[in-house]
Amino acid sequence: MIEAYFFGSMTVNGKKYNADLKIIDGSVVSNWWRKEGHKLHLEDIADVVAAKPEVLVVGTGASGLMVVEPDVKAILAEKGISLVVEKTDIAVESFNKFLKAGKRVAGAFHLTC
Repeated sequence: MIEAYFFGSMTVNGKKYNADLKIIDGSVVSNWWRKEGHKLHLEDIADVVAAKPEVLVVGTGASGLMVVEPDVKAILAEKGISLVVEKTDIAVESFNKFLKAGKRVAGAFHLTC
């Protein structure tokens, strides 16, 4: 469960993180770096794809500057993984909603811009 998100920080299961992160099968992968800062490539979420969640929620930052590359969208669709892309504050709400509904949800969150 994500308890809080503020620009540059997120609290997950009682622990505060100050860098981008992924949540896969309930575990946090902290200090997540991407191939290109504001672009999400398939290699950036290979571990998410391998975990085969029902849904991947991507938080694109406070201003929504991170972009999901088209090949990512295509591969996720091919694998039957639903993709939700939103500014991070809204993405947090979506992630928690899916989690409460019992969905196997993964998250990839850009915490700043």
